[in-house]
Amino acid sequence: MTGPMVVLVGPPASGKTTVGTALAESLGAVFRDTDHDIEAAAGMSVADLFVTYGEAHFRALEEAAAARALDEHDGVVALGGGAVTSAGTRERLLAYGRDRGTVVWLDVDLPSAAKRVGLSRDRPILGVNPRAMLRHMLETRAPLYGEVATFTISTASRTPEDVVAEVLAALPGRTAVP
Repeated sequence: MTGPMVVLVGPPASGKTTVGTALAESLGAVFRDTDHDIEAAAGMSVADLFVTYGEAHFRALEEAAAARALDEHDGVVALGGGAVTSAGTRERLLAYGRDRGTVVWLDVDLPSAAKRVGLSRDRPILGVNPRAMLRHMLETRAPLYGEVATFTISTASRTPEDVVAEVLAALPGRTAVP
């Protein structure tokens, strides 16, 4: 198979990085986070990219990073929370899920996400009122995550280990969790 074993999508604070890292370890694979790819290529944090160049510039970088990860990486990939807002990225995810892989939507409820985010300054899209912005993102992006997902797993009030076990059990060709 070419491309990732699993692609994780979901809103900020859904656990994509935490679950993705543990999932990759369980699969004996390499974890790749497209937000980290963007930061390495740009030489600055996502927050600084937003402030310096704006959201549109960041989204263009995000779409390119998602395309590269889907084409090049054969492990576990976590896409940034807003990657699904790009029609091009959604098309790529739909083709990937249909033809060769699994897209997992890590869903999270507002109370769990708000607790995880806290007042983190590394999530620039949450702005001045993080709870209201997070609610808005969860509501408006949910149909987009649902559109591209092979399956959905809730991470609300769950341990990363429980979520990883559920992802492993749901992967094609896996009958038992190691």
